Amino acid sequence: MVGKILAGALFGVIALAATSHVHAQANINEKRQQAMKDLSAANKAIKAAVEEKNYATVEAKAKDVMGTADKIVSLFPAGSTTGKTKAKPEIWEKSDDFGKAAKNLSKAAGELISAAKAGDESAVSAKLKALGDTCGACHKPFRAEKYGE
Repeated sequence: MVGKILAGALFGVIALAATSHVHAQANINEKRQQAMKDLSAANKAIKAAVEEKNYATVEAKAKDVMGTADKIVSLFPAGSTTGKTKAKPEIWEKSDDFGKAAKNLSKAAGELISAAKAGDESAVSAKLKALGDTCGACHKPFRAEKYGE
């Protein structure tokens, strides 16, 4: 009788742990997907602000990009490879390169902030292109086109 109770309790603990892991995985996927959506929205706002020569908005949105870039690596903890994600295994296999890509995004955003503060139209355009190139340089090796690729 005691053995059956212990076995039942053990099964319950294992089931709870498995459910907790699945929930944690879904939660981290949601957080990083939201961060990427935020980056996309900030980039769209920056492009519109550049066209309007609204450098205060360029600066503010580039600060948002920098803040998100500084959190990217923490949004991809080891083992967070399952569920609805476009993250490629290379993120964890080449974690140093992934970390450098996130730092490059932060650096590109910082350079755009400096150009916007200076009100330098040609520098802002060049730094906006560099920011976009930095996004693409990370997506190519680390992001799948479809979920589960």
